Amino acid sequence: MSEYIEQVKELLRPKLGEYGLKILPRGRSSFSLVRGSEIVMTVRDAQEQVEVSYKGKKYNYDKWYTKPQHLVEMIINVLEVQEKKQ
Repeated sequence: MSEYIEQVKELLRPKLGEYGLKILPRGRSSFSLVRGSEIVMTVRDAQEQVEVSYKGKKYNYDKWYTKPQHLVEMIINVLEVQEKKQ
């Protein structure tokens, strides 16, 4: 299991209820944020980078510069703006 992904999930868990989301593990190095049966976002550890898929687009972040807490802040900001706390 990716330590980076585990840290991201641990930091995200307490905040997901506000958005009606749950974590769905997808193998050893990725997970999806889901609302019901809809996949809202997928986060994948791609060795030196972490890949975030959201609304059909993929965004890559260098893990060396983007620490887990920074990635979580970005994810929460996207949910805050895009998902409008449904």
